[in-house]
Amino acid sequence: MFRPKSAAGSPLNEPAAPRDDGAARRIVLEHGWNSTCYQILNPGIRHWFSPAGDAVAGYVRRHKTLVVAGAPVCRPERLPAVAREFEAEARASRLRVCYVCAEERLGAIYKDSPRHARIVLGAQPVWDPARWEALAQERRIVRQQLNRARNKGVRIARVQPAEAPRDGELRACVHDWLAARPLPPLHFLVEPFALDGVLDDRLILVARHAEKAVAILVASPIPARNGYLIEQIARSTTAPNGTTELLIDHAMRAIAGEGRKYATLGLVALADELPGEMNRNPWWMRRLISLARAHANRFYNFRGLLQFRRKLGPETWESVYAIVNEPNFTPATFYDLGGAFSGISPALALAIGVAKAARQETKWMAQRLRRERA
Repeated sequence: MFRPKSAAGSPLNEPAAPRDDGAARRIVLEHGWNSTCYQILNPGIRHWFSPAGDAVAGYVRRHKTLVVAGAPVCRPERLPAVAREFEAEARASRLRVCYVCAEERLGAIYKDSPRHARIVLGAQPVWDPARWEALAQERRIVRQQLNRARNKGVRIARVQPAEAPRDGELRACVHDWLAARPLPPLHFLVEPFALDGVLDDRLILVARHAEKAVAILVASPIPARNGYLIEQIARSTTAPNGTTELLIDHAMRAIAGEGRKYATLGLVALADELPGEMNRNPWWMRRLISLARAHANRFYNFRGLLQFRRKLGPETWESVYAIVNEPNFTPATFYDLGGAFSGISPALALAIGVAKAARQETKWMAQRLRRERA
């Protein structure tokens, strides 16, 4: 039976044993290349270690699928062998493996594999932090937003990792941000409670307005690419316009100050910034993407996220994949992938979102009627 090596004697269908975050962190800091590598230290993600103890994979289980965060973390020359070891253990327990938010290093290994199928989830924007300052000055829309926030008195400060979990104001920002979202909180690689994970190596910034915390930013290291993933920006509804841009501006400058050469804001789902990539997906996936773009923006703002990242002028975009160790990527696997993020049935999550949206629209309609009568 498949067993996570950090929880010896605890199979996947039993309650999770305590994680060995120290061992996982050491491997990530030495070999982490995928943008999501440090996120395997977030709450709710279990760890598998290679028999040699030189590689780690972070995953969650949904039904018969092990959904892996990005790719196994190891030396690049070991990646094919480590992936085979992981998949062999999963296969022995009749489980499939799906790597989510995998990037080109793993994507190239399985591109022509008859035993694996690959789909494009979207793309992630990339910057060289050393060039950010000049870019922000050149782009008028970015410069205007930064000035708006500064003129409103928004100030940015760095928070020490040891202090962040105990800061009630930071948690209040997260809860306020979540309350304004149409769907229930997502987890896995969009974990809103990153402050409950390992923070030692993360960059944490807080935006304050009128002496009150109104937004936070959490960035995680990508050691093997000498960079950072800006993985979370949680903005209170009271934050002035431009606060998000000001947080990103300070993060880019801090990352550049450390001599880093790579920064990304992570996956933009459904973004087709690399011509033709999405057309390689199965027909049913292309149809689903078309429906999501047309009708799902009330639940997840695909268009708004893409437009925002375009506005920031990324220097390049990189494809982000999901890869399954089966000849075809099926709707069932895609459903399990969605369950890894929602933590519940995706259909139930959507139903909750519809109900929440209906309540909000009823509230807005009542407010309009009261204004008209007044």
